[in-house]
Amino acid sequence: MTDARPLGADEATFLAAVRSADPARFALLTERHRRDLQLHCYRMLANYEDALDLTQETFLRAWDKRESFRGHAALRTWLYRIATNACLDFLGKRNDRTPLPAELPDAVSEVLYLQPYPDRMLPEDPQESVVARETVELAFIVAVQHLPPRQRAVFILRDVLGWPASKAAEALELTVASVTNALQRARVTVRRQLPGRRLDWRSPATHELSAGERDVVKSYIDAHERNDLDGLSSLLRDDLRFAMLPERGTTTTTAKDAVEGWVSGGLFQQGHDDWRGVTTTVNRMPAAALYLRAPGDPEYRLFAVAVLRVVDGKIAELTGFDAGGKPWLGLPPALDAPAG
Repeated sequence: MTDARPLGADEATFLAAVRSADPARFALLTERHRRDLQLHCYRMLANYEDALDLTQETFLRAWDKRESFRGHAALRTWLYRIATNACLDFLGKRNDRTPLPAELPDAVSEVLYLQPYPDRMLPEDPQESVVARETVELAFIVAVQHLPPRQRAVFILRDVLGWPASKAAEALELTVASVTNALQRARVTVRRQLPGRRLDWRSPATHELSAGERDVVKSYIDAHERNDLDGLSSLLRDDLRFAMLPERGTTTTTAKDAVEGWVSGGLFQQGHDDWRGVTTTVNRMPAAALYLRAPGDPEYRLFAVAVLRVVDGKIAELTGFDAGGKPWLGLPPALDAPAG
């Protein structure tokens, strides 16, 4: 089955590039889709570095399969098919990508490969950006990891990208009935993981942080810089979900447990910890880049990125990521200490 559509200008140009067998021309035409494909791979894999690798793998496969492109489907659609199947092959080879039990209560602590997604690398296409926040938020990415790989692909193609069942079935070499059944089961699992949230991801949604979210991030940073544990505690909801990745077993389900863990871990020692923070966003969520200065060090070193979900002016979820050795986050590795 193929899309019933006339040959578009992009497809005609791409067909000419295919016939010319010019890799530079081919790369120029496919490169414009890199960010879209990279975000798609991230939704499938929940890991930014893996998404980079699989996007590159997609371009390599596209070059190898270039003669199969006939212009019956849009170039973007053709590339998405290749990317989806590349991710499925990757997931099939990695034991640590096995699906999680749907009933797992502390999901984020078990998705140890979860990485944040830098906003500066999100697609620039306005049509993509209106859905990017809800479908790139950490809770959504984690929820999708509970799906078996092929079911995950169906859910993303159908409910995130809005593909018709026939197109998804062709891309995955399934029947329309199989796609419909997989989507129904996937929706049940995702709804269980995201209680109270809608599943129509294609509705327009703002991706700008609210003033309230920005205020909470500022207060969170201020509390760190003052070593004010009480001030930090006051920002947390009692039913806080906290995890520090990639450490196993760090998820807590109450603010009290999180605070006790920070104290026992030696954080917030008055007169010892010297913090600085920078407000940022990742996964279109409010975040704080935290820098820690050791005694005698002239600089604050990038320590962690804390990604926050703010509900009614308080932090409901706090996911911390080790930020060391991740230049792709786009954060300065160090900040100068103030003079004097």
